[in-house]
Amino acid sequence: MRVAEYVKHDAVGLAELVAGGEVTSAELEAAAREAVRTVDPRINAVVETWPTDDGPGPGPGPNPAATPSAPLAGVPFLIKDIGVSMAGRRMELGSRLAAGNVARADSSLMLRFRRAGLVTFGRTATPEMAYSITTEPAPYGPTRNPWDPERSAGGSSGGAGAAVAAGVVPAAHATDAAGSLRIPASCNGLFGLKPTRGRVSMGPGADEVFNGLAVPGVVSRTVRDSAALLDQFRGPEPGDPYFAQQPARPYVEEVGRAPGSLRIGVLPQAWGGSRTTAPVSDALSRTVRLLESLGHQVVEAEVDLGIGWEEFVLATARLMTANLTASVDELAAAFGRPVDTSTLEPVTLAGYHYGQRVSGAQFVAALAVRNRVARSLARHFDTHDVLLTPTLPDLPLPLGTFAEGSDALDGLGWIDRLNDRSPFTTAFNVAGTPAMSVPVTADAGTGLPIGMQFAAGYGREGRLFRLAGQLEQASPWSGRTPTVWAGTSTDRR
Repeated sequence: MRVAEYVKHDAVGLAELVAGGEVTSAELEAAAREAVRTVDPRINAVVETWPTDDGPGPGPGPNPAATPSAPLAGVPFLIKDIGVSMAGRRMELGSRLAAGNVARADSSLMLRFRRAGLVTFGRTATPEMAYSITTEPAPYGPTRNPWDPERSAGGSSGGAGAAVAAGVVPAAHATDAAGSLRIPASCNGLFGLKPTRGRVSMGPGADEVFNGLAVPGVVSRTVRDSAALLDQFRGPEPGDPYFAQQPARPYVEEVGRAPGSLRIGVLPQAWGGSRTTAPVSDALSRTVRLLESLGHQVVEAEVDLGIGWEEFVLATARLMTANLTASVDELAAAFGRPVDTSTLEPVTLAGYHYGQRVSGAQFVAALAVRNRVARSLARHFDTHDVLLTPTLPDLPLPLGTFAEGSDALDGLGWIDRLNDRSPFTTAFNVAGTPAMSVPVTADAGTGLPIGMQFAAGYGREGRLFRLAGQLEQASPWSGRTPTVWAGTSTDRR
C-alpha cells in the first residue's frame, strides 16, 4: 500500500481492509514506517521506532495481538514515551534522568493494546516527565506543529498529536493530567477525548497518577477511532482505586446515534482572568451557531469551581510537584544519578524542589480542594448536559514561548504559567469528568486549527461521543490536511 492511500483511512478503516484481505498488516506497517521517514525530519515527533515484535514478556517474541480476529488487527500504532510500559522497550520520560530505562513487563494498558491487534512500532515525544504543555524536551529537541513547524504541537502528548496530524498513524496513545491530550488535539486539528477517572486502568505499576488527575487515552483523526480504541482498553483491573460504571453499549455504537437536544452551557472566558483571544472567540461563536442549528439549547453559563483561582492553582501545584518529587527520587535511586541540572531541565528541577517542601498537611488540604472542585462541577452538570469552552484561549504558540523567563520560576510559578496558558482544561482533570477537544473549525487568517472543548458529567463519555459524531458530520474536518503531510510526495508550502 502506498502512503498516499494509507493516509486516506482511519484505524477502523485500515482494520477493515486487513480483515477483508485487501491489504496485509506488513503492508500497513511498511507504509507507516515510510511516513515516519517522510515527515518526521520536519516535525520531530517520533523518538524511536523498533522492529515489530512483540509478545508480552521480557523481550521480543511472536506478536499474538496481530491475529485476524483482533478488532484492530494490523493497524500501526505509536505509544507515548511515558504512561505505558512495553516489555523490552525503552520508556525514558523525555528525560536524561531516565535515559536507558527499559520496561520489564507490559502494563495493563499495553496488554490491551496488544489484544486489540495494534502493531506498536515506536514511541512519541513528550516533554520531560510530561511536565509541560509544549513538547520541547532537552534530549530530543522540539516537536513541531505540522500546520506550522515554527509553532508548538502542544503537550504533553505533542509527539502523538504531531505524528497523527501528519499522517504517520491514524491514532496514537496519549495521556492527560491537565489537558495533555486535549491540548495537542487542539493544536494539531485532531479529536481527543479524556476519559472519566477510573475508566482506564493505570495498573499494575500504579493505582493512580497525580492523585487521579492523569488518565490515558488517544488522539485520532476521526471520532470513531477514539471510540473504538476506548472500547478496547477501557475497564478496571483488580486493585484499581476508582470505578466508572461500564457503558450500556460500545462507544463506537454511540458515534452514529443522535444526541438529542442538549442543554449546553458556554464558558467563553476562563477562570482566573486569562482572556480568550479574538480568533478563538470568533471560533467559539461559530461553534455556538452550529450547535444551535443542530437543535441544541446553548446559553452562557457561570461555572463555579467552588474555590478561588489562586487556591485552585496552589492545590494543583502541590499535588503535581509532590508527585513529581517522588518520581524523580525513585528514578535517581534506580539509576544512581544525581538530581541536578545534569539530569533535569530547570523547570522540572524547580518543581522537584518545590515538591520537597510540600508538607503532609498541605498535601491533604490539596486533596480536599480536589473534592470541592469535583462536587462543584458535578452540580453544574445537573443544570447542563454539556459544558462548552475553547480548548485553549489562543492559537498554537511559537516554539520557545514557554521557556521565556522560566529559569526564574519556582514550582508554583511554573504551574501558574501552564494554567494561564491552558486555563480551561485542568478543572476537568481535578473533577475526574470526561472532556473532549473537537476540531470544529479553524482560524480564517492562518488556517491553524482551533479545538473546542466539551465536558460532561462523570461517566458520560457516551453523550460526548454522540455529540462529537454529530459535529463531525455537520462540520467535517477530515479533508483538512496540514503543511507537513505524509500523503503528499512533497510538503505543501
